[in-house]
Amino acid sequence: MVSMTKGKRFMARPVLALILLIGFGFAAQAQDYADVVRNSVYVPVRDGTRLAVNIYRPARGDRAETRKLPVVFVFTPYRARFRRDDGRIIETALSDGLGLRSLLRAGYVVAVADIRGKGASFGHRRGFQDRTEALDGHDLVEWLARQAFSDGKVGMIGCSYLGGTTFHTASTAPPSLKAVFIGATDLDKYSFVRNGGLTAQFNTRPDEDPSVDLASVPVDADADGSLLKQAVDEHFKNTSMSGLWYSMPYRDSISPLTGNAFWEEVAVWKYLDAIKEAGIATYFWGNWHDEPTGQVILGAANTGGKFLAGPGSHCETPKDFDFTGEIVRYFDFHLKGVDNGIENDPRATYWVEGLGGEGGYVRSNDLPGVQSRPLPWFLGGEKSGGSRSKNDGTLRPGPGVSGSDSFTVDYDLPPPEYFAFWARPMDDKGLSYTSPPLSEPIRLIGYPHVRLNVSTDNPKAALWVYLDLVEGDREAEVISFGRLKLSHRKLSQPPFETLGQPWHSGLTADVELPVRGESVPVSLAMTPISRVVPVGARLRLTIAGADPRQRNLKDIQLDPAPKITVLRGGLDASRIELPLAE
Repeated sequence: MVSMTKGKRFMARPVLALILLIGFGFAAQAQDYADVVRNSVYVPVRDGTRLAVNIYRPARGDRAETRKLPVVFVFTPYRARFRRDDGRIIETALSDGLGLRSLLRAGYVVAVADIRGKGASFGHRRGFQDRTEALDGHDLVEWLARQAFSDGKVGMIGCSYLGGTTFHTASTAPPSLKAVFIGATDLDKYSFVRNGGLTAQFNTRPDEDPSVDLASVPVDADADGSLLKQAVDEHFKNTSMSGLWYSMPYRDSISPLTGNAFWEEVAVWKYLDAIKEAGIATYFWGNWHDEPTGQVILGAANTGGKFLAGPGSHCETPKDFDFTGEIVRYFDFHLKGVDNGIENDPRATYWVEGLGGEGGYVRSNDLPGVQSRPLPWFLGGEKSGGSRSKNDGTLRPGPGVSGSDSFTVDYDLPPPEYFAFWARPMDDKGLSYTSPPLSEPIRLIGYPHVRLNVSTDNPKAALWVYLDLVEGDREAEVISFGRLKLSHRKLSQPPFETLGQPWHSGLTADVELPVRGESVPVSLAMTPISRVVPVGARLRLTIAGADPRQRNLKDIQLDPAPKITVLRGGLDASRIELPLAE
């Protein structure tokens, strides 16, 4: 077996991290309030649109706490309260997926509002997380701060779309908003939704029919549901979210649906100074098997916020970690002024798959990957014997002999899952390059970076790249992936901190079709990784030209299918740079 670390011995560095294999976290504040009193109202925002707000107050029996308490606010498109087909009422605030039930027990008022155009709220949604929605959040924060039950301090929490409404509301700097806990959302929506110029899984599924909102529970004053019906009638004017994203191929595209450069409007990075100047505390979290985590790390990097990552998928509660306790501690410190030491904790807490065997958490004052160095593995022409691809090439420590490999893009892919949060191995759909079995473990923390020299007979071709873990008889697992249109390959100076990742502006002026048959350099970042690759395992780089998570693949596939050639060896040889944490 061959070592790919050039003699570097793997070891954990205790000066950088404390490894916790079972779980950790301070206990949450004493659970004082076993009961909850709820009421709901319509609240008009600045343009008069009435938004449905559900307010949950800590109680003992049916008596709500009369002292003024801090408020934690959630802003959702998924209906704050709704009735299932079996008649059961589902209430966001009474679940602990975001620690909301624990916050109620710990003495917080929890408020959950439907965004305009969804749930029981009036109005229509102009665009996904636009400034109208952000200012709605601002107005609701300030309304909550003025209520008799409130002490004037408000926090926000959310994951996925709810993480986005939290981040966007913070970007309007409401004076009463003191702290936010943000999960699985983006700092730069263009770079996420149309990463590399390509729309993929997130935000492009079909929109729900507005009739779904009729299952919302009407606000208390709407006894006969007539106001709910009026509100839902307005939802039929909602802008199609997938239509919005598909209609804007470039960062500076003018949306035919909103009439403006919409990507610029919804870029949170443009409003970072407002968040910082307002002194709003930030805590970002995600999971390693969830595509937004790369953006979540950048959110923490650009706000100075704390960071948490678990091993799971989209918005899953991090396992072996006192997640609700961490949420309560965070808001206790920032909203109640409790001296619980959280401000002295290491900035980042994240799971490392395979650490100590099954995996464990690392705590560090550095965000993941900041201390890693690039370990280049080059594309080789030898046969690995471990892939379904036509070329079955190798990954090697040096550039090797010059050569090339070609493939024709395969569009015969399985249909997309409704929510395909993670990629699947694609080595049978393109080229692949596989390492020898490792003779010693390597620890990879951060963003892999692919540098290729390619040519094509169709300038509109795209590249999809995948890093697979191949271990014994186990099914191969994709541990990182990325995508890029060849026309979007130009590198630009990023307007925010990218932690050294290559950045493609996507601006119309920076888009250039390659010349047919001429080799062009391509550089792209992949989704971040955090794992120990064990002895005997192999890593495999796959290069394809399409992915089943492109929901509109049948509409955009090229005919005839492009032929793509990847060059090996020579100067600036094609390679993957792995983020090696020593």
